[in-house]
Amino acid sequence: MKSFILLGSINMALVVALGAFGAHGLEGKISERMLQNWQTATHYHMAHALGLLLVGLLAAKLEANTSLLQIGGWLLFAGIVLFSGSLYVMALTNITKLGIITPFGGVAFIVGWILVAVATFKYITS
Repeated sequence: MKSFILLGSINMALVVALGAFGAHGLEGKISERMLQNWQTATHYHMAHALGLLLVGLLAAKLEANTSLLQIGGWLLFAGIVLFSGSLYVMALTNITKLGIITPFGGVAFIVGWILVAVATFKYITS
C-alpha cells in the first residue's frame, strides 16, 4: 500500500505543474471552454491525488480489508487517468469526441470511494 503514497505524491507534483501550465502557458492559446476543461481536470486530479495518499495512510492504519482499499486506490488512479487525462488531451487537441471517455473516469472515482468507505466501515464495525 506504500505504492499509493508514492502514486499520490507523484500525482500531486504532476497536478501542480499541470495547473501552472494551464494558468500560464495555455491562457490565450486555447478556447475559454477548453481552458475550463483543463481547470476541471486539475481540480479532480488534485482531489484524487490526495485520495491516493489517504488510501495509502488508511491501509497502514487499518491493516485489514486491504484488498478493498487496494482496488479502491487503483480505481482512483484509473479515474485520474481516464477523467483528467481525457480532459487534458481534449483541451490540448480540441478533439471533443474524447469527452466520451471522461464519464468512465467519473465512475471509477465513485466506485473507488465507495470501496474505501466499505473497507473503513468494515474496520470500524469489527
